Amino acid sequence: MTFKREHAIQNALARLASDHAVRILYACESGSRAWGFASRDSDYDVRFLYARKVEDYLTLKPHRDVIEHMQDDLDLAGWDIFKACKLLAKSNPPLLEWLGSPIVYLEGGGFAEGLRTQAQKWFSCRACCEHYLSMTRSNFSDHVDGREKVVRKKYLYVLRPLACVRWLLVHGAFPPTPFIDVLDGIQLPPEVRADVGRLLADKRANREMGIAGRIPSIGSFLQAELDGLPEKVAGIPGRRFRLEGLNELISSTLLGRSSGGTR
Repeated sequence: MTFKREHAIQNALARLASDHAVRILYACESGSRAWGFASRDSDYDVRFLYARKVEDYLTLKPHRDVIEHMQDDLDLAGWDIFKACKLLAKSNPPLLEWLGSPIVYLEGGGFAEGLRTQAQKWFSCRACCEHYLSMTRSNFSDHVDGREKVVRKKYLYVLRPLACVRWLLVHGAFPPTPFIDVLDGIQLPPEVRADVGRLLADKRANREMGIAGRIPSIGSFLQAELDGLPEKVAGIPGRRFRLEGLNELISSTLLGRSSGGTR
């Protein structure tokens, strides 16, 4: 990323903070750039967490808990700290991916680190597996299954969540956000791994990957995994997230014992 692009993102975040009278506590890149397979013309999916003034929460007409803004190739979206904490209590994978993003634009005050600490203690492996397995099944059905020709990049959007399920089953911990790091932590048949490597190289090098015939090794692998993984996921014990730590994190952030961020 160029300095000019990062400067534009920082300026956009500062304007949003001012326009909405919030503190941005954490901001990162999500989606294909965070996963490590962005195309040359991919948008920047900037995600952030923010807090309002205490008095803004003490009203009968609450503010929206989401801020969204499009600006050229910048897609900015943020969640209020209450929404973030409620989602973390459900072991929400998109939020966990944000917290593990390799591209961080802003972090201050300890809020994001507090979320990471709570996630490490209490996240539900089963809930995350179910999320990623559902995503795998849906993307496979919509873009790959039964098709003679497949949009090449769609394979990656099926393989990534499937690889995350495998990581969770092997390691019992939330997977890293970069896709290549997930692949390095699991075992794939050699032919499948080689074909995935070629897909990643093509995705990074081209604007659009286009449509081509099915990749037999990947198609067969995906079908076999979708046949076998549901039973494995169903056998994972459930886990209830304890809320005390999240309540303390919200209090410390709103009452000034946690400083930093953009206002």
